[in-house]
Amino acid sequence: MRKVPELLVPASSLEVLKIAVMFGADAVYIGGEAFGLRAKAKNFSLEEMREGVRFAHAHDVKVYVTANILAHNGDLAGVREYFEELKTVGVDALIISDPGIFMIAREVLPDMELHVSTQANNTNYGTYQFWQQQGAKRVVSARELSMEEIKEIRANIPDELEIETFIHGAMCISYSGRCLLSNYFTGRDANQGACTHPCRWKYAVVEESRPGEYLPVYENERGTYIFNSKDLCMIEYIPELIDAGIDSFKIEGRMKTALYVATVARTYRKAIDDYMESPELYRKNMAWYLDQISNCTYRQFTTGFFFGKPSEEAQIYDSNTYIKEYTYLGIVGSVNENGLYEIEQRNKFSVGEMIEVMKPNGENIEVEVKRIVNEDGEDQMSAPHPKQKLWIDLGYPLDIYDILRRKDEEE
Repeated sequence: MRKVPELLVPASSLEVLKIAVMFGADAVYIGGEAFGLRAKAKNFSLEEMREGVRFAHAHDVKVYVTANILAHNGDLAGVREYFEELKTVGVDALIISDPGIFMIAREVLPDMELHVSTQANNTNYGTYQFWQQQGAKRVVSARELSMEEIKEIRANIPDELEIETFIHGAMCISYSGRCLLSNYFTGRDANQGACTHPCRWKYAVVEESRPGEYLPVYENERGTYIFNSKDLCMIEYIPELIDAGIDSFKIEGRMKTALYVATVARTYRKAIDDYMESPELYRKNMAWYLDQISNCTYRQFTTGFFFGKPSEEAQIYDSNTYIKEYTYLGIVGSVNENGLYEIEQRNKFSVGEMIEVMKPNGENIEVEVKRIVNEDGEDQMSAPHPKQKLWIDLGYPLDIYDILRRKDEEE
């Protein structure tokens, strides 16, 4: 009997958490306001965490909290205090990379499920066995592992020790995301949550004895992005991932929008469910998965290290920009007595424009914007101000958490 893998989806905010839950996640991972590796993400206050946990648990979805910095001495007292506060929140697991923080979690939260972050560079079954002996329930594999290496790990660890693996999203440079360049260039430590993403910068090479002379290593006049990997995408390899014994399929992206999270979660949800129902159904729907996954922002796709070390084909040398096919307009909220739907607008749209309603069940419905009304009850022809609360009529019945988007015109 094949075990259904968990679909683990990132959430940068309470709004995105709710979208992840509604669009197919089995679990979501979030950051608190301290000790996670995405300091620039919006992150969650304790009260937002409580609300997120209540919402997720009401839909049988788990919530994991990252506390995966590599700590310095001055962090440890604050970590202990933070874990004391988490006792009241009800999260399902902590994601940790630092052994000192792991020990504090064991002491302060003895009943908490603990997962070992990819930041701990988990590349062999001995490491997995070590972390289980310390009390870990799950270990997140290093991004550098091949499918065969993951299979070998599975064969050499107890069945109850879970393997979590990144299957979609950005590929961090250096070793499993332990990015030293950010700290070296800017003083902002990636391992303390302040990464400046030097993997997306433009580089030239200077020879020591000829300072100021930039050597021509670039492909065009814009320079070369020598660390700029394509994004990971394993939607075509669900059978192989399941066969390798991976328990949790992890999506990268705690800085991403609700539209991105909804698109990726919905596509992988359907792919996993289709495969578990019938491998033939999964193969039959492959064109749909590939079309849908390209609807979110991405930097071309690669299979990373799963089938061997990436070649130069996995890199993008001439640009650091995303491919973007859709613009995110907002999430549908409640309906009022006039049959208008509430939306907090994210990008401009206008009356008469054709947009799409994206539904959790896989439907994408093209509709015309019939009417836009502001909070004062006044009609307006367009919605130019981000975060504005509006009431809209699209001539079509909507549901709360439907996402509105607009297909970008091809240049």
